[in-house]
Order: sequence, then structure tokens, then C-alpha cells
Amino acid sequence: MPTDIEIARKAKPKHIDDIAKKLGLNDKDIETYGSNKAKISFDLINQSINRKGNGKLILVTAITPTPAGEGKTTTTVGLGDGLNKLGKKAMICIREPSLGPCFGMKGGAAGGGMAQVIPMEDINLHFTGDFHAIGIAHNLLCAMVDNHIYWGNKLNIDTRRIVIRRALDMNERSLREIVSSLGGISNGYPRSDGFDITVASEVMAIFCLSSSLEELTERLGKIVVAYTRDKEPVTASQLQANKAMAVLLKDALMPNLVQTLENNPAFVHGGPFANIAHGCNSIISTKLALKLSDYVVTEAGFGADLGAEKFFDIKCRHLEVKPSVAVVVATIRALKMHGGIKIDQLHEENKQAVIDGSENLIRHLENISKFGVPTVVCINKFTNDTEQEIDALKETIKNSGVESKVILSNHWADGGNGIKELAQEVVDICDNDANSFGYLYELADTIEDKIRKIASEIYRAKNVIFIKKVLTQINELEKNGYNDLPICMAKTQYSFSTDPTQKNAPSDHDIEIRELRLSAGAGFIVAISGDIMTMPGLPRKPASESIYLDDDGNIEGLF
Repeated sequence: MPTDIEIARKAKPKHIDDIAKKLGLNDKDIETYGSNKAKISFDLINQSINRKGNGKLILVTAITPTPAGEGKTTTTVGLGDGLNKLGKKAMICIREPSLGPCFGMKGGAAGGGMAQVIPMEDINLHFTGDFHAIGIAHNLLCAMVDNHIYWGNKLNIDTRRIVIRRALDMNERSLREIVSSLGGISNGYPRSDGFDITVASEVMAIFCLSSSLEELTERLGKIVVAYTRDKEPVTASQLQANKAMAVLLKDALMPNLVQTLENNPAFVHGGPFANIAHGCNSIISTKLALKLSDYVVTEAGFGADLGAEKFFDIKCRHLEVKPSVAVVVATIRALKMHGGIKIDQLHEENKQAVIDGSENLIRHLENISKFGVPTVVCINKFTNDTEQEIDALKETIKNSGVESKVILSNHWADGGNGIKELAQEVVDICDNDANSFGYLYELADTIEDKIRKIASEIYRAKNVIFIKKVLTQINELEKNGYNDLPICMAKTQYSFSTDPTQKNAPSDHDIEIRELRLSAGAGFIVAISGDIMTMPGLPRKPASESIYLDDDGNIEGLF
């Protein structure tokens, strides 16, 4: 079988001008980056925001991820192509990949097989430079904090209470905790410091939750960078940093337009992780897509316990649009892993393992129903799947009590033609418009209650443990008026619990909250649980060891 990158190279892309025309755009509405990428102009964005009516919003989420693979982005791309095959005006909105996973373990995020966005090498590497702009804007703020202290510290910042950390778009465990400003008087005051991966930075979160340059500038100004000796918050606007940061982000905030292998339009913009951030593409691209098309397919990172919950409770609060349907992606292979089968035995038929592992899928479907959103299951087909295994899953879901149809799709091999049944089901659900969407918690709830509700309702935890440090942080947040913000949980993506080895659908476990981080500009509080790190490390054998340029200058080993 050809690799994803080989399939992408054989594609016949249309000029990006032609893709723009599909959306009713002309050459004044876009700024081209060569022949296959473009930025959408702010003039068009501002004009479109005031248009009446929105398209239908379709969320693609998934079961708890496994090494066997689920194919959430592949399904998102395929579903967009499938809707267009039905004659619908549809487009997709997905996140930009981070370099960390590309050179680490997870890989890229441009889809796979015959359901990809192109140019996949560009998208998975530097693309249009958005992530670099976000990282530089973030680090400008960090530099201005240290510079302010160096030149007299007029704001009386307590150097022991600087909470802003630097950012880098690469997995680098050695930078998690560092000491900066060594080397003498001319280099500043030595202090404890550290790096987060760019996709976990508050600037990334703000970038993805801003609908305009004005809102972006305002939100950047609200970033709390440190506290005084009296424990009063110091913000980016007090340092007069936010306007310069917005200048660096001006071009990046314009959504990126590319195409699928089937020449359908796609926005690829923004990229926070869902295990350590809020896991959704940019608000500005989603809003624009809803004005330019009748159906918008978007995704939320990792499993529905992380991605979908944050999509509903954080993104949808800002988007002010209710999702019409959630597509939950699963594979027979992954369900067998949740059922206790080792990865080297997944090619063998095992109906019972599928039935056992379906508890994970059912749990996610039950959780989504708590938000009042209709669901449909997409089984992303693999070659070794058997008819008996697929039938066993369908029967199990039918008898589980959840109201969700299970549809087998072969979009990886057949593109849009392989997912038309699912696309039609999605259209039918959207047209029915029978959801009663609501949030899991109210913003007026206490910080503790919001965390407990997520942990108990979504993760099925029995106890939530707040260590002493966290209880102190809660008191300080409430004192400073930040108690009415939503919660962004930072947790392992590999389990409902905080133990990544606990597969399937564990319940009655403990969730320990070990730290809270205020993201005042983004408008949420990050609750860090278990051993999750906001700066990942590379695996024992990183993907970067196998990536190279061949004699013709082509990238090999990327996928």
C-alpha cells in the first residue's frame, strides 16, 4: 500500500483561486501563499460576520485513543468530501499540526489515505508560519517581563511569583524546569523558569478563541504574567506588551485555506492540544466557514472525554452556535485493544474483545448525550475487520440503550464515495434539528464544583482530590474575581482515569488535581491532573530518526 505522503504527491490539486471560487470568493478575498495555500482577508471576514444565518455545525470526536489508531482527522476530511459527493455545500475546519508530535510519536494531522488535506508536507511542517508567530508573540511577552524587572521593576513584580512560562513548538523535556538569567548582572536576575509546548500556551488559546484583531488584542492584554508581593495580578497590558504581540499575530489570525484530495475547501487554523489545552481549531475560521457553507465539519482533539467536553463547554460558549450532531469515530482494532487484546494480535478475529471494548464507545456516547447532542458512530474500516466483528459491535450498541446508529465507512480507501452513507445520516440528523444542547455546568458554579462535575460526569471518578496547594490557588482565584471561568482539564488522553494504562471504561477512580493555571486572556482555568505535562518529551525512538530528504529533495519518512 502506498504511504499517505505518496498518495498526497499523486494528487491533482486545483489552484487555490479555484478552491476559493467554490466558496464564492474572488482574488481580493484571499492572500495566496503560492498556488496551493491562501489566507482569508480580514475585509471578507468582517463582511461575512454580519451575514444572516449559519450552516450546520458537525463535530467529529472519537473513542479513547490507542496505538491501534482511530482516524478522527481522516474521518473529518472524508466526511467533508462525502457531504460534497451528496451535492451539499460543505467544508471542513481542522487544527494545524504541531511539530512536536510530527517528530515525536503521534505523527501529523492532515488525515490519511484518500481522505487528506493537501499540501500535507507543508501543513505538517511549517505551513504558513502561524505557530512560529504564536511562539514569538508569547516569548516577546516573557522577554518584556524580565526586561521590566531588569530596569527597575516599577510594577513591583515578585520574581518568585512569575507564572508566565516560555513556549517552544517541540517536545523538549529538558526545558520543563530551568533556571534563567544566569551569567551575572548584565543578564538579569536569576530565577526559576520553564517552557511549555506552543500548543499549550495561553497565546495559542487566545488565538483560537478570538473573532477579530480587536478581540485578540484585548484578550492578550488580560494575560496574567505574575503577581506582586501583595499577591496582586500583573497583566500583559500593564507591561504594554499586548499591542506589539497582536502585530506579530496579525497575519497569522487570518484563516488558512487549503483543499482536500477531492478538491473541496478546508480551513486549517490554530492547534491547541486537547490533553493540555482546549483542543479546537480557531473560532474565527469556524465562524467564517458557517457563513460560507451549509455544512461545517470540525474536530476536537483526542477522545470525547477531553475533546468533545471542551468543545461544548469552552468553544461553543464563545461560538454561540449549537452543534447539530456529533460523529464518534472508532475502529474495530482500537475496540479490541480496549477489550484487552495486545497490538500484535489485532489482526486475529475476536468478537468478544470487540464486545468487551465497546464499553469505551458506549461511555463516550452516554457522555455526549448529557449535552443534548445527537450522535452517530463511524467505524473507520481497516482491512482485517471481519463482518462478524462489525455485526457484533452493531448488535452491542443496539442493545446498550444509547440512541446511535453504527455506520461502517471506507473513506481511507475510497475517499468521499466510501463515507456517503454516514454523510447522508449526518444530513438527516442535521435536517431533523432535534437536539437540546446545553452545557455540563454553569459558569456561576464554584471552581471546585465545576471540576467535580467534569470528573464525576465525564470521567466517572468517585473522588476528586484537591491538594493543599490547589485549595490555596482556588481561594486566590476567587479573591481576584476569576471564579466564573470555565475549566480546561489537563489529563492523560489514554484513559478516563489519570492512569494511562487503564483502558476501556474505568470508573470509581480518584482524580487528583495537583495545580491550577489561570488563563485569564483565554477565559478559562487549566486544571492539571495526574502526571500530565504541558511540555511533552520525545519517545525512546522518535519519528524524527526516520525522516529525511531523498536524492530528489523529497521528504521521506514523514508518514
